[in-house]
Amino acid sequence: MKELVVLSGKGGTGKTTIVASFAALAKNKVLVDCDVDAADLHLLLQPTVKKSEEFWSGKTAVIDKKFCTGCGICEQVCRFDAIKNFKVDPTSCEGCGFCFHVCPEDTVRMKDNQCGHWFISDTKYGPLVHARLGIAEENSGKLVALVRQQAKALAQERGLDYILSDGPPGIGCPVISSLSGANLALLVTEPTLSGMHDLDRVLGVCRHFGIPALVCINKYDINEDNSRNIEGFCMNMGVAVISKLPFDNVVTEAMVQGLPVVEYSADGI
Repeated sequence: MKELVVLSGKGGTGKTTIVASFAALAKNKVLVDCDVDAADLHLLLQPTVKKSEEFWSGKTAVIDKKFCTGCGICEQVCRFDAIKNFKVDPTSCEGCGFCFHVCPEDTVRMKDNQCGHWFISDTKYGPLVHARLGIAEENSGKLVALVRQQAKALAQERGLDYILSDGPPGIGCPVISSLSGANLALLVTEPTLSGMHDLDRVLGVCRHFGIPALVCINKYDINEDNSRNIEGFCMNMGVAVISKLPFDNVVTEAMVQGLPVVEYSADGI
């Protein structure tokens, strides 16, 4: 079993569009949307959910007012200003548990958080494992790890050869969780200054974890000088640029129709 993860140092480079086209072209694979904070691969693959599970992670403090004496120690020690009038704001609470440990009356308890949901779905392109993290919730890296574990188990169960993952943008915890242990990373960039900068950063993450990487320059013709600079940078870094895709309005048209571009346009781009 081989796993390809498609990443970008920044959002909006066309990563999900490319993954959706791979989904339409590749055979014998399971699809994964690891961008749990802002999942959108499902918009192009039109999945039918077959299994839905809650995702629980982290804790939030809760004060039992029936036994609270109003001593105010919890408010004094909270460094996140999450406790006001002896009530915990769950959005501000970081779940550190300090208030729980210092409360002299044992009226603070740490409640488990339901942070989101994960799904196993069917699409006409194959099975899709995806998730949705709740608003302002943390632990996205843990949810990404869970989604990948479910995808691997599904691939083994069905005898599939490939795992094709749509990774999150950036270089943070969910990216690391998406990347670790993968066989290959495809880095999608664009010929802008921010695109060039963030390509350098995400390539550094790949190198740190020993994951081989290839580069695709999307919309290369909007600034061909920058595209040549990217090619020169990649040559110096020993990384192959395997594709240069032109800007084409047909990509937007395919998105509007909720279809992978290779399925929407017989002529391609």
